[in-house]
Amino acid sequence: MRLFAAVLPPEEQQTELARAVDRLSHLPGAELLRWTSRPGRHYTLAFMGEVDEELLPDLHERLGRAAHRTDPFPLRLHGGGHFGRRTLWVGAAGDLDVLRLLAERADAAARRAGVAMDEHRRYQAHLTVARARADTDLRPFVTALDRFEGSRWQVTELALVRSRLPGSGVPGEQPRYEKVGAWPLGGAG
Repeated sequence: MRLFAAVLPPEEQQTELARAVDRLSHLPGAELLRWTSRPGRHYTLAFMGEVDEELLPDLHERLGRAAHRTDPFPLRLHGGGHFGRRTLWVGAAGDLDVLRLLAERADAAARRAGVAMDEHRRYQAHLTVARARADTDLRPFVTALDRFEGSRWQVTELALVRSRLPGSGVPGEQPRYEKVGAWPLGGAG
């Protein structure tokens, strides 16, 4: 199954983000972007790709330990940016050092459980809101996101999410996401 570890924004913050994305969708050039659906809006900590089911018990145990060793921390959706000319994202503000630490711990947990991970890179907090099929000038969207400030919440959980890629060939079909595991952070449980 295709898995990743993530921080999932609560419903209130998802609603704030939905309002901001709705404003972006009215900007010139917005029709060139494929907007992520609400279930697809998350902070990926460690992308694992295809994981063999026999690794799941050890992965769950190790992710649980990673969560237990990490204290709850404040976070909020904040500003925006882009990767290249095809990916538009919303950033984060709050205790980014702890978010980065949780990402490193989730990555290490997956590696130690035997998951074949891609090359390790320094974590950059981002929540993808849109992708383009071809090179697109994303600067007007980033400029519009500069003023975006979501309300603060306390991150209290590490989630393991399964993603199912579209297979029907229907244009615009989105991946489906299912939370398959969750562990409370440090003192949250």
